[in-house]
Amino acid sequence: MSEGHMPAAQPGNGPGSRRWAFSAGWIPPESTGHEPAFTSRDVLCLLNTDPGEACVEATVHHSDRDPVGPYRISVGAGRVKHVRLNDLIDPEAVPLGEPYGLVLVSDVPVVAQLAHLDTRDGQRSGALLNGVPGG
Repeated sequence: MSEGHMPAAQPGNGPGSRRWAFSAGWIPPESTGHEPAFTSRDVLCLLNTDPGEACVEATVHHSDRDPVGPYRISVGAGRVKHVRLNDLIDPEAVPLGEPYGLVLVSDVPVVAQLAHLDTRDGQRSGALLNGVPGG
């Protein structure tokens, strides 16, 4: 392999997993500052290195009621996509200020992370949550 040249990705053999789980979701109910830049949020970050589009289904699990989903997310071939969980509204909005878990199922392997931004105190504080790949 020559320097700077990577072999073409083989379908279904990219990095990542077809299933991911995140257990520590929580979107702050308040924000401080201008929207949308200072809106408190959780952001799902997806990387698809596959030569074809990734079709990801997300299911939100709650502490006091049945899971909700699927939320359908497409990620183009060889692309990254960031989705604000605050913006997921179909089949229903993800509630603010309540703990949730998130399970992802994809038709091709993807890499997934969950980023958390909290602006309640007028400052930007963030965290990057790594999910558990599986299955």
